[in-house]
Amino acid sequence: MITEKFYEVLNHEGVVSIVSWGVDEAHVTCTWNSYLVVTEDERILIPAAGMHSTENDVNHNNKVKVTLGSREVMGYNNYQGTGFEVGGTAKFLTSGSEFDIMKEKYPFLSRVLEITVTSAKQLLFLRLYLG
Repeated sequence: MITEKFYEVLNHEGVVSIVSWGVDEAHVTCTWNSYLVVTEDERILIPAAGMHSTENDVNHNNKVKVTLGSREVMGYNNYQGTGFEVGGTAKFLTSGSEFDIMKEKYPFLSRVLEITVTSAKQLLFLRLYLG
């Protein structure tokens, strides 16, 4: 489900938006492409130092959407820039081998957001030139 183009985007810095929704309304938090770790079975691990609203939402509704991109990666039809919309289910890890690996890599984390990917769709980003 996760393509080579997805990994190419991860190799360039960009903003990652994580959308969760619990009881009331949607909540958005952000992180950076460089913080995403993809496991062999295509789960995404993200260090969490804050993300308390996201965690509260996930406790009520574990579905999340994630968007990420980079204008440094060539997209469809040779357009400069591309990104992905990822759907999945989330939970927060506070212990275990993957938590320990992430804690060593990102000492600032208090938890790890684990996303089990259910869909990954490449998006078309257009760069507008004003002249």
